[in-house]
Amino acid sequence: MISIIVPCYNEERNIHMLVERFDGIKELLNINGFELILVDNGSQDKTSIEIDKQCEKYDYIKKVSIKKNIGYGYGILQGLYAGSGEWLGWIHADLQSPPEAFVEMVAKVKDYEKNSKLFFKGRRKNRPLLDTLFTIGMGVLESIFLRKKLWDINAQPTLISRSLLKKMENPPYDFSLDLYVYYLAKKLEYDVIRIPVKQKPRVAGKSSWNNGMKARLKLIKRTLVYSFELKKRIGV
Repeated sequence: MISIIVPCYNEERNIHMLVERFDGIKELLNINGFELILVDNGSQDKTSIEIDKQCEKYDYIKKVSIKKNIGYGYGILQGLYAGSGEWLGWIHADLQSPPEAFVEMVAKVKDYEKNSKLFFKGRRKNRPLLDTLFTIGMGVLESIFLRKKLWDINAQPTLISRSLLKKMENPPYDFSLDLYVYYLAKKLEYDVIRIPVKQKPRVAGKSSWNNGMKARLKLIKRTLVYSFELKKRIGV
């Protein structure tokens, strides 16, 4: 079974479009069962109501409610813990990364049969130059510091096995979660499989964090600070 988690923070305008995309590919994602877990990550708009509507319409959708937004990573983690699948994935609700990328990931899971030491991650294409340069810089810094080749760290979607979830100890609650899981997979010598995804503009609403250079610099600082903790705790 596969469980796909989507953390939703003030995404009321995107919920129905997101579900339509997944409904169009659900049969291709069915590995002995499929569930879509929509996490209301402490939203202050009508996201919760929109998720309820989709839960009434589709029986494969599960809702997880978080009263207060603690962070992007926390929302994903609560969805992962609520998931029933042997394979668990996550993706943003803004539809910048295509949910259809999961289809290719699932096909490769079947190709590898019972090998659970696989880690799937998107690799973004068609991005603005500034975003691309930002990603390159972060990848180089983290690769040198953590002594593992880490590239396009925050790319979506991501798909992991339950075996990797069980190895996660004290994961971060913010955007550093993507770095933590990616690095952990590398550290444990999982086979990392990258799937090219064509990045698109946000469909509706506004990003809760990506609103200028100041926000990017803040993310860099926070990620680098966490990298020191990660290196100390897990080692290189």
